[in-house]
Amino acid sequence: MPKLVLIRHGQSIWNLENRFTGWVDVPLTQAGREEARKAADHLRDMSFSVAYTSDLSRAQDTLTEILRHLNWDLPVIRDKALNERFYGDLQGLNKDDCRRQYGEDQVKIWRRSYDIPPPGGEALKDTAARTLPFFERCIMGDIRQGKNVLVVAHGNSNRSIVMQLDKLSKEEVIELNLETGVPLIYDISPAGEVLSKTTV
Repeated sequence: MPKLVLIRHGQSIWNLENRFTGWVDVPLTQAGREEARKAADHLRDMSFSVAYTSDLSRAQDTLTEILRHLNWDLPVIRDKALNERFYGDLQGLNKDDCRRQYGEDQVKIWRRSYDIPPPGGEALKDTAARTLPFFERCIMGDIRQGKNVLVVAHGNSNRSIVMQLDKLSKEEVIELNLETGVPLIYDISPAGEVLSKTTV
């Protein structure tokens, strides 16, 4: 059965500084590169036909680190459809400062809710509206051909994919948090049915 592996990029500088990143192109930390290598170790016994990543360097560099660590040479498809959610007016702001200013509950709604966007930004449903058609057409297109696919993207583009694969409700997705550099491994039938899911 084809495998789909989803990985959120390794820790970035703004992850470390607890800032909303969104579409700002910030680099990985050394810890983020190490997370990528640890993720690679979990993939060592697998093989992939193709890898997908976003238009942002923190995801691309995580994928590059994985491929280099394993000495793999894969076709890589980069597309902004897999970019992180656009955080609008919050981009660059410290999350703790925002909690003090707007309250814990409001910031959680902006970060996690399905259909309430942060000021000037995207809700998860907006991220899903660009990520999922690409996922269905390209990534699942490869899965339907029996290929194993590696996707290195972002917390919210991957959340929208997980929401669809795991059939999560709008209420359930609020509690979904994807850690940096942690592979989610799905066994998927060529028809697109999830057969198993493993977090390593």
